[in-house]
Amino acid sequence: MTASPSCAAGKGAQSLYYTWSKEFMEAGKRRLAGDTARAATTDEVKDLRREAPDLKECVADLTLENRLLKKSMIADGGGAARQVCGARKWLSAPT
Repeated sequence: MTASPSCAAGKGAQSLYYTWSKEFMEAGKRRLAGDTARAATTDEVKDLRREAPDLKECVADLTLENRLLKKSMIADGGGAARQVCGARKWLSAPT
């Protein structure tokens, strides 16, 4: 692999090109070998941090609903749980 003509103009730029090229080729070899781990970008981290509170709230809501359903099943022999599950199927049915 040869450096591009734009790199040939500066001594430092050419060595930087070869360093980058070597790193790029090594990363490609690792990916082909199955190493798919990589560092997250700043934007990905920001997106995950924005999404985390919503997911925590969702888990909390589902946990509470699950506990309430379990308590209602114990209290009435399971009738209320069947009603809620039936309603959920109806609400999630395609329109």
